[in-house]
Amino acid sequence: MSDWEFLYEMNERGYTPDAIADAAAAGFAPWESDYISVEWIDPQLSDLPEDETHSIEPFRSRDGYPYSVLEQTEIFQDLVDCAERHFNNTGRYLQVWGELGEIYAEIRFGLRRHGTHTAGSDGMIAGKLVEVKTISPEKAGDHVIVKSQGNFEQVLIVRIDQDFKFRAKLIDRSAVKEGAGKYLKIQFKAEDGPVDADVIT
Repeated sequence: MSDWEFLYEMNERGYTPDAIADAAAAGFAPWESDYISVEWIDPQLSDLPEDETHSIEPFRSRDGYPYSVLEQTEIFQDLVDCAERHFNNTGRYLQVWGELGEIYAEIRFGLRRHGTHTAGSDGMIAGKLVEVKTISPEKAGDHVIVKSQGNFEQVLIVRIDQDFKFRAKLIDRSAVKEGAGKYLKIQFKAEDGPVDADVIT
């Protein structure tokens, strides 16, 4: 899971929690992107109101719990490590795929999950309602099934392979051909290609 080590480096360098959260959502460290000068950014912010220090509150996750991207990243790494160790020790998979997929979506894509048992979607990414579907190593096929009546604008498909490596693809609902059926079967094609979807009645 070394892909996320830059988050710890950002913390050591004194970056704010918001900056770390932004970098986690983007998937790379600020020093890996193009530099934007102060001379350019200041005029862009000139018309925006300034926040008073006392008015800024830390981000709270669903149900009001404190939320730390660094803590969530550590939890994710621990869970993946535990699942892998359990499999190597017993030959059996821990059934934690859905939760792993959603935590991965929080770290990699900036998913902000809804409260428990919210119907229609799992959370939001960049202001859009998202349904997260995880394909586990136990599953032979590369497709997921979602309710066509679900209240979502995008589907995030997370694929976990037998080596506990993660790949994901965020798909706009508009890219999925819909019909009159109750369910949509969407095939995961990480490489490129169109999104394949069948309507299931």
